[in-house]
Order: sequence, then C-alpha cells, then structure tokens
Amino acid sequence: MATFNTPGVYIEEVTRLPPSVPALDTAIPAFIGYTEQATQQGASLLRVATTVYSLLDYEALFGGPPVQRITLWLAAQAQGAPAQVVDATLDQPFYLYDSVRLFFANGGSQCVIMSVGDYSGEVDASQLAAGLDALEAAPLPTLIVMPEAACCEEAHTLEAAALAQCARVQNRFALFDLRFKNTLTDFAAEASRFKQHVGDEHLKYGAAYGPWLLANLTRNTDFNQLVFNRKSDGSIVDVAQLTQDAAMLALIADIRAAGLAPVTPDSQAQLQRLNQQLYQQYVQAKQWIDAANIALNTLPTTGAVAGAYAAIDQSRGVWKAPANVSLNQVVAPLFNLNNAQQESYNVDADTGKSINILRKFSGKGTLIWGSRTLAGNDNEWRYINVRRLFSWVEASVSQGLQALMFEPNDANTWVRTQAMIENFLTMLWRQGALQGRKPEHAFFVNIGLGKTMTAADIGQGLMRVEIGMAAVRPAEFIILKLEQRQAV
Repeated sequence: MATFNTPGVYIEEVTRLPPSVPALDTAIPAFIGYTEQATQQGASLLRVATTVYSLLDYEALFGGPPVQRITLWLAAQAQGAPAQVVDATLDQPFYLYDSVRLFFANGGSQCVIMSVGDYSGEVDASQLAAGLDALEAAPLPTLIVMPEAACCEEAHTLEAAALAQCARVQNRFALFDLRFKNTLTDFAAEASRFKQHVGDEHLKYGAAYGPWLLANLTRNTDFNQLVFNRKSDGSIVDVAQLTQDAAMLALIADIRAAGLAPVTPDSQAQLQRLNQQLYQQYVQAKQWIDAANIALNTLPTTGAVAGAYAAIDQSRGVWKAPANVSLNQVVAPLFNLNNAQQESYNVDADTGKSINILRKFSGKGTLIWGSRTLAGNDNEWRYINVRRLFSWVEASVSQGLQALMFEPNDANTWVRTQAMIENFLTMLWRQGALQGRKPEHAFFVNIGLGKTMTAADIGQGLMRVEIGMAAVRPAEFIILKLEQRQAV
C-alpha cells in the first residue's frame, strides 16, 4: 500500500482484466541447406539462424543459385539424323535456393535460413544434421524444411532427428520430401522404403509429400553448363559431332570464349546475349537448353508446400487443413496418380504411415491432395491442422503465462489464469477453430485445489492447468447418397 503524507488527490489505476495470451506466429519455416555464401557485413552466417523477408533479402545475405553442370543423355542416332535427348541430370544438385523461391511464390512472407555450407562440395548428411542441431535453440521457426535431405543416401536419420527436435520444442512441425523418382513404380518402392526406415517415434510432428514437381521458374541457362553423353555407353560426345552447321558451331565457340572471360557485369551481359541468340536461332540448341531447364526445374515439393502453409495460416488460420490448394509456379507433378493409386499412400493399414500426394486436376492446376501427418492412422493426431493447432495453442498459452510467474499460487491467480485462457480459446471458437454450438462445448479450462492440484503440488510451487479443445477436423471424405424415386 502507498503511504500518503501530503494532503491532495491521488489516483490509483486498478487493473481488472487478466493478462492476454499472445497469438504467436505459426508458419515460419526454417530452410536448412547449402547456399552460395553466408555473410553479413563480414560476419559469417554459417549455421546461424537468419530471418529473411523476401528473395532479395536472401540473395543479399546468401547469394544466388548454383551454376550446375547438366548432363544431356543422347539416344543412338540414325545416319544423318540429329541426336535426341532422352534424359537430363544434374551432376550435383542443390535445391535450397529454388525451394525458397517457391516458398515466396506460394504466399510465404518470412522464413529462417540455416546455411550449412556452400556449393563447392557435395550434399552431406552430417552437415545438414549439424544445421538441424544449431536450429533447435532458435525461437522463431515453426516448420523445418530440408529439401536437400532427399539427396542423402542414408537411412533417414535426418528425418528421425527432425521429428525428435519437433517433439522437444513442441511448437515445430517437419516437412519431408521423398527421394527423386520419375515413375509411379519407382515412387511406390521409394515410399515403401521411406515408411520402413523413418522409424515409429514422434510421427505426429511431421508430414511427407511427393512426387517431385516440375516448376516453371525462370532460367538463364548457359550453354557452357551442358555436357553431352551417350546413353548407351556413357561416352562423352563433342558438340561438333552433333551438328554440321558452321555458323552454329562458331556461335558456340564464342560462348565458350565468353565463359572464360573475367566475370564483370559487361562480360555476363555479353554471355547472356550470345546464349539467347543461340536459343532463338537454332532449333536443335533450343531442344538442348529446354531439356536442361526441365532438369533444373525438377524440384522437391516442400518449398512450395511451406508457402501454401504460410498462405493458409494468414488467410484462414492454422486450424485450416493445408490441402486442396493450388501451387503457383508449378506446371505439374512428375507423374499423376488417380484415386485408386493414392489409396495406399493416404491410408496404409500395414505401416500406419501416410504420405500426402500432389496431384494435377483439370482446370485447377497442381493441388496438395492430402493433409495427414506421418501418424496417418492415429485417431488423435491424424491430421496436420489438428497437430499444428494444439502446438500453437500450447506455445501461445505458455508465453502468456509467463506474466504470472512467481505470483501467489492462490485462488486469485487461478481465476486470472482461467479467465486469460478462456478468453483466448473463446476467440478461437468464434473464428471457427473449435467446434461446438457454445464455448463450453468447444473447450474447457480447469485449475484449482482439488481439481488439478493437491496441497503437495502447491507446496512444491506447482500450478497445474488442464485444457481440452474440440478441434475442427477436415472433411477428408465427402459422401453423397442419391436415390431414384418413382413419381407418384
């Protein structure tokens, strides 16, 4: 109580409202992978969680895309006929930059970058694991994305470690890609192997997606990146063996020379003009570069999916299932599945693990056509939006309760705590996150001596709160029953 010694009028403001629960951010992915550079004002950003708000921010700190060598595989050709490209592969793929591009293209506005190395080496699972470990202490990320983990030939210890981290942090969810497969048969085998090796722990904290996507990102492919090999024996083919056009060969020689010049803005502009001239004037060169661009635009799914998560959270809320959403800057999945083919991925009675399929529909584009966690047969944590809603509420309420730390553990504090949480949950119920005709049907909050605590708990400084919520679940299966009646 204040002591008053001087005559006068004194004002005391009395707080009657309880502290509020902050609505924390939900879809902030952390991208773990390889970048061109990792510096800010001379300081290294290697394995430092760094927030970026646009692709320009990313490029200022982490550089641009890798200049990758692309091998074009040629079929055997008849005498006098041009050699046909039957396949194109990247010698050392790096996918982080393009995944971030797809994230921002699909509605993402903020993400965290965890660089684990540059493009000089190869993708290494141990380096990605080190980045994952460094990420654990970062408070901001709520999603984990490792697009290059799909390039690692290891027994999915990375995925298991990410799931374990999400379980420890609790307000985090992991998105996984299956390894690259371009046929339905190979994809089915890869999905089966993934389910067997990913383990059985903490499956509710992650979701897997496939097949890979064919994007339509803009490319400035340099002819110097191309290498020609015969599919039959793997032998290298010189471009002079593929065309007899002297003017075309002379232009290619100019491109080779321009590629060796010191890198300056003028030299890069000249190189780009020569490549554009080659692409526009010669059909055969256009076919080569188009095949290379297809290889460059064959990308893992999780960058685009993370962008869809962010867009849905901003427009609808974390309680809306991140599915039935069209992806931007995506042409199609590498192959399409029908309803019967998707069944075993969505509901797997054998392993109990689900894989969400991306499918292309006429007039709708490429849609995320699944919303299940890896624990696809778990009645409580089957759906991604339910798991993420509970994680978000847990984190938000925990943050709000910080204001009551070291308050007296008595009925007054219990009433304030209950009112604070009930106000927050009522707001969610009004927004459609919880089901029920009345708030008391949608949630409950219990706290008090004899309800959630004993005298021994209070003596030990424990204040226990019980919260229950009726989360809205997605209409995954819509069934129409029609019958034909005879006119009377």
